Amino acid sequence: MHYRELGRTGWKVSEISFGAWAIGGSWGKVDDRDSLAALNKAVDCGVNFIDTADVYGMGRSERLIAQLKRDRKEEIVIATKAGRRLDPHTAEGYNERNIAGFIEDSLRNLSTDSLDLVQLHCPPTDVYYRPELFEALDRMKKAGKIRHYGVSVERVEEALKAIEYPGVETVQIIFNCFRTRPAERFFDEAKKRRVGILARVPLASGLLTGKLTRASAFAGDDHRNFNRRGEAFDVGETFSGVDYETGLDAVEEIRTVVPAGMSLTQFALRWILMFDAVTCAIPGGKRPGQVAENCAASDLPPLSDAAMMTVRRVYDERIRASVHPRW
Repeated sequence: MHYRELGRTGWKVSEISFGAWAIGGSWGKVDDRDSLAALNKAVDCGVNFIDTADVYGMGRSERLIAQLKRDRKEEIVIATKAGRRLDPHTAEGYNERNIAGFIEDSLRNLSTDSLDLVQLHCPPTDVYYRPELFEALDRMKKAGKIRHYGVSVERVEEALKAIEYPGVETVQIIFNCFRTRPAERFFDEAKKRRVGILARVPLASGLLTGKLTRASAFAGDDHRNFNRRGEAFDVGETFSGVDYETGLDAVEEIRTVVPAGMSLTQFALRWILMFDAVTCAIPGGKRPGQVAENCAASDLPPLSDAAMMTVRRVYDERIRASVHPRW
């Protein structure tokens, strides 16, 4: 496992880290014993950064991570998020009182007296134009409730606005072979400001594993079933906003340039690591085997220019028109 600096935080984190959405819920059936086994495998593989949120299973994910922290001696940075529990999820709800309340809940769930990293959880765009909220986060940091803060965004423009606030040290953004716009519009500015970038949805909700087919079925409580058209939250969170059939065809083209001995999953993760502005990719995993496969991507050699060009061509020809202007 290799490690990269997480912006200005002073932490060096595993470039393949662990995204804990799936162990909380919304990805079909999950067993807590399997989830703990997956978390422990991640640490065994050198992972020292885990990303979660209070809304993932309404605290379930955070509580599992607290159990991991009790069981392991390794230093592990835990990032969580706040805001998506708002109902309705409005810009007005992102105020000091509500966010402070969510932070207190996460402190309890994670069994700690200070959160390593708190991220605003994909708030409405108007929130990024409310400096008073970021000033409130500065006060919470000064009070010791949080050590660092950042944002998780839907759109590149939100990321660019967020990093105008000096306290924002990390940005979590969807970046993968099917969502390349951040590299064009955001990465250079983030590097100038030494902002850490967490690449979320790195496998496009499983499309980029190459294991899904036209016959694949998803459980009723799996967002890949109930959010295909953005019924529950931003459609870009599910398959990165790519039409499922189109994505399957694109995957088959990319598969032709995957080197021998490398899985498509590992190829997709290694593709992300080719961008030095990225601190880490945060794939999820419900089973130890998935986690081990993900983590192995860190030790693989760089992809060839020809492979990188093929991904770019497939994106330009099949994906760009429907995805690029939206996020």
